[in-house]
Amino acid sequence: MARSGLAGAARVARWADAALRPGRDGASPDGKGTLADETAEQAAADLGLTPAQVRADWDTARLAGLIEVHGDSARPGWRLRAWNRDDSAVLRGWVALFDAWSLARPEPADHEPAAVAEVVSAMPQVLSFLQLSAGPVPVEQLLDLLGQRVTELRTERCEIPFGPRPEPAELPEPQTADASLASLTPLLDWALRALASVGALTYGDGQATLTPLGNWAVWVKLEQICVAAQSPAGNIEQPAEDMLRGCAQLRPNAARAEYRAWLAARPVGNAVTELLDAARGEDALLRGLAFEALRVVGAPAEPDVRSVADEPALRPYALLWLAEHDGIDPEDAHEVLTREEATWLWVDTAAAVADHGEAPMLVRHLESALQPTVPALLDEVRAVGHPRTVQVLVALAAAHPDPALAKAVRRAAFQVHTGG
Repeated sequence: MARSGLAGAARVARWADAALRPGRDGASPDGKGTLADETAEQAAADLGLTPAQVRADWDTARLAGLIEVHGDSARPGWRLRAWNRDDSAVLRGWVALFDAWSLARPEPADHEPAAVAEVVSAMPQVLSFLQLSAGPVPVEQLLDLLGQRVTELRTERCEIPFGPRPEPAELPEPQTADASLASLTPLLDWALRALASVGALTYGDGQATLTPLGNWAVWVKLEQICVAAQSPAGNIEQPAEDMLRGCAQLRPNAARAEYRAWLAARPVGNAVTELLDAARGEDALLRGLAFEALRVVGAPAEPDVRSVADEPALRPYALLWLAEHDGIDPEDAHEVLTREEATWLWVDTAAAVADHGEAPMLVRHLESALQPTVPALLDEVRAVGHPRTVQVLVALAAAHPDPALAKAVRRAAFQVHTGG
C-alpha cells in the first residue's frame, strides 16, 4: 500500500534525479521547495501529466523524503535510493508523509492559526480512538472527542496569577458546547480530508475508518511513545552530547536501549545532526559513542554519515559505519581503512581511554595496535598528526610498567611536542 500510495511521488522524484543535474535549479528561488514553472511544465510533458499533478506529486515526494530541498536546489533523498531494495525505506517515507498530514491540504482560511494548531495537537487522540474502534466511526463521535481534547489542551494552558485577585468583571455568556463543536466541525472535516489524502483513512458517508496502513502507522507511533517512556537512564530530554555522556558508563545493551529511547523522542534528521555535531567535539569518547548511536539509527543516517567521510576527525568512524551498513562483518570492517586511517583511529581511541579510562586499559590498548613493534607504532603515530598525540603518548608512558618502553614513548612525545 505504501508503494502504491507513493508511486506518483517516486516517479516525479526519479524524473528529477535524471533530468535535474547538479548545477541546474530544480526549485523556485524562494527557497520553499516549490517547482519553477518551466521545470513543472517540462516534467509534465515528459511524464504525460498536467503541471498541477506534477506539483502535487513533487510536494508529496518532499514530505515523504524522496526529495530533499536545500535552499534553491533539490537532491534525491536516501529513501529514493533505497526504494527498490528496502521496503523499510518505503514505509519510513510513508510515515514521514503521515506525520506531515497537516501540510497535505491547505488549512481553512477563515480560522485562527491557534485553533488550527489545537486541532492538529488533538488529532493523535482521535486517531488512537479510531484504531481502538477497529472499524468505521461516526463523525459526530469523533467531533465530540475532538471537542473534549481541545478543551483539555486549553485547560492545560490556563495560568493562575499570583497575588491578590481583582474583583471579577462582568463576563460574557460562556460559549455553549454546541457552539464550540460547530466551530470545530470544519476543522475536523479538513483534518479528516487531509489524512485521507495521504492514505491514512477513508472518509465519507458521515464516518471515518483507518486504512490498514493508517492503523499500522498509529501503532508505530504508540510503540515509539512506549520506547521513549522506557528510557533506562533518563536522558531522553537531554541534548545529544549530554545523552552520550550519560551512556558512557552503561553496558552496551543498556546504552543501545537509551539510544533507541532518545531517538524515538525526536525527528530522525535532527537526531542525526545532533549526533554528528557531538562527534565533532574534542571528546574522543563521545565521538565513538555518537557513531554507536548512529548504528541504531541505521539507513536514514547514511547520507549524512557519507557526507562527513571527508572530515579527517570523523573519516575512520564514518568508513567503518558505512562498511557495516553495506553488510561487511564488523570484525572485518577495519579492512576498509588505510594504515594511516587505522593509526589515527588508534590514537583517537587511546585519547578516549586516557580521558575516561584507567591506566591498565591504556596499556592493553597498546596491544591492539596494527604495528608489530612499539618503535614502528611510534613512527606512524607521529606521522598521522592527531591533535592529541602528545597527550596520548605522555599518558601511555606514565601508565606502562616497562621503564625502557616508557622512556621511548616519552622521548617520542617530546619529539612531537618540539616538532622533531
